[in-house]
Amino acid sequence: MEKLICISPFLLLLLSLPFSSAGHDYGQALSKSLLFFEAQRSGYLPHNQRVTWRAHSGLQDGKASGVDLVGGYYDAGDNVKFGLPMAFTVTMMSWSIIEYGKQMAANGELGHAMEAVKWGTDYFIKAHPQANVLYGEVGDGNTDHYCWQRPEDMTTDRHAYKIDPSNPGSDLAGETAAAMAAASIVFRRSNPAYSHELLSHAYQLFDFADKYRGKYDSSITVAQKYYRSISGYNDELLWAAAWLYQASNNQYYLDYLGRNGDSMGGTGWSMTEFGWDVKYAGVQTLVAKFLMEGKAAHHAPVFERYQQKAESFMCSCLGKGSRNVQKTPGGLIFRQRWNNMQFVTSASFLATVYADYLTSSRTNLRCNSGNVAPAELLSLAKSQVDYLLGNNPRATSYMVGYGNNFPQRVHHRGSSIVSIKANPSFVSCRGGYDTWFSSKKSDPNLLTGALVGGPDAYDDFADERDNYEQTEPATYNNAPLIGILARLSGRGGYNQLLPVVPAPKPIAVKPQPSPNTKTTPSPVSWSSPISIEQKVTTSWVANGKTYYRYSTVVTNKSNKSLNSLNLSISKLYGPIWGLTKSGDSYTFPSWLSSLAAGKSLEFVYIHSTSPADVSVANYVLA
Repeated sequence: MEKLICISPFLLLLLSLPFSSAGHDYGQALSKSLLFFEAQRSGYLPHNQRVTWRAHSGLQDGKASGVDLVGGYYDAGDNVKFGLPMAFTVTMMSWSIIEYGKQMAANGELGHAMEAVKWGTDYFIKAHPQANVLYGEVGDGNTDHYCWQRPEDMTTDRHAYKIDPSNPGSDLAGETAAAMAAASIVFRRSNPAYSHELLSHAYQLFDFADKYRGKYDSSITVAQKYYRSISGYNDELLWAAAWLYQASNNQYYLDYLGRNGDSMGGTGWSMTEFGWDVKYAGVQTLVAKFLMEGKAAHHAPVFERYQQKAESFMCSCLGKGSRNVQKTPGGLIFRQRWNNMQFVTSASFLATVYADYLTSSRTNLRCNSGNVAPAELLSLAKSQVDYLLGNNPRATSYMVGYGNNFPQRVHHRGSSIVSIKANPSFVSCRGGYDTWFSSKKSDPNLLTGALVGGPDAYDDFADERDNYEQTEPATYNNAPLIGILARLSGRGGYNQLLPVVPAPKPIAVKPQPSPNTKTTPSPVSWSSPISIEQKVTTSWVANGKTYYRYSTVVTNKSNKSLNSLNLSISKLYGPIWGLTKSGDSYTFPSWLSSLAAGKSLEFVYIHSTSPADVSVANYVLA
């Protein structure tokens, strides 16, 4: 446990009740998550653009190739438009709306979510000028990463790269077909003509992907260093077929899933990850839904094997499978050092929708340890979202702009350089590194809603701009998250996703015992102007021992400024953050000289026992 108690110090001053000890505002987090997509827009920005520090960019994209490729999304903190992760982003945004659009509408965000999808699909229509031609990248990572410039200033190469019958890319074309098909469902009622157009593109792209087979990064080789297709293209072909069946109800695509499930790995791969490269768990979840809906017909034996693999994924996320996902001591799903959060949100989304599918079909999840109630899957997703919003050992929100303690130095060109509207002076390729990238100051532009890469395997995190593994955000981090946040918001009611009998009565889950939370009285007097309240905000098990994270809030209840404070803390057996030790007592952190009337300060510590004894030794009011 040495790694656990060596977490970098963090300090947190609150001007009101601390978010870490209260429930999260999922509706607010949803709103912020959707704002992030507006910050990632390329092209001509619309009049209703809400992220006002951005301006038009990439206005010559595609021109050299004789095609209009203006628009679309920058994938992360750079200025390249990578087709594969962009298409996955649009697919997952669309799936989020399909499942939880009702909840988004209740939060007033359905329109913004649909606009986010359309910004991507409008670009894909341009990028697909012929049936068997698809442009899959604009710009290249090598020249882009050599420069640190605002998208509005970029001087980097904007070459457009395509796939065609001579240079195939089944994974790229398949994922784009999936995005177009899923999006066609989103717009079916509000814009039938557009929906039909998207579905027509999806049909063509699937045929192109299936007929001319090959990995896209063998054709667009500049993508290999950044978005290599390690899983190949079989998963994308199955994924596209599943979405085309969902969008069209065309039996051909259901038969495709049945005929090819075994040979293409849909029934063979037990996955522990889901993301822009590896789609098998997503395919298996969708096919399991078709099975539960009674649509499998003579493909039922094959579809049952898909479902077994879907459930293997769910069980592994819960820690109840034969091969379980790794988790940090604080309980976060951990797959890799670089942008781990993408796997957290994607897995959590699958757990969320599968929980609802099971509830609607009145069945339980089948794991090695026995049957598991659907509520456990939803609880898993909630625990992951709560972690990334701040319920973690560092009390850090990994969503920029949410909570009181979030990353300030994001690895993102646009947010780290002063807005072109505030200072139109040109930022040169290398000059951006000298002036802005190397700055230790907080970002001049708030990248609201961006979900950064997140902590390491031991819950540690360094808020530094050059720490791209942890501080770079990505569109595909946020895309699955909007669906989960809508589901957790509690607005809009429960989705009855399958046409079957009502959900069963909820199963009571016995809570894990934890040390009693308590309000520690101050020994000064019963009417002391200083209150102290302690709460357990999270717990986790590591090496057989249960650890608790305690939040302690000190509030100045007087109408005067608290100019000096000394706290006595005994029975403290672990690290503490947010106070300065002074002799045998603790006082304000170094940057805080006083606490105004009515304000609070929070400090936290980690224990494997009951809370420490905290009391006021002395204080001075102004």
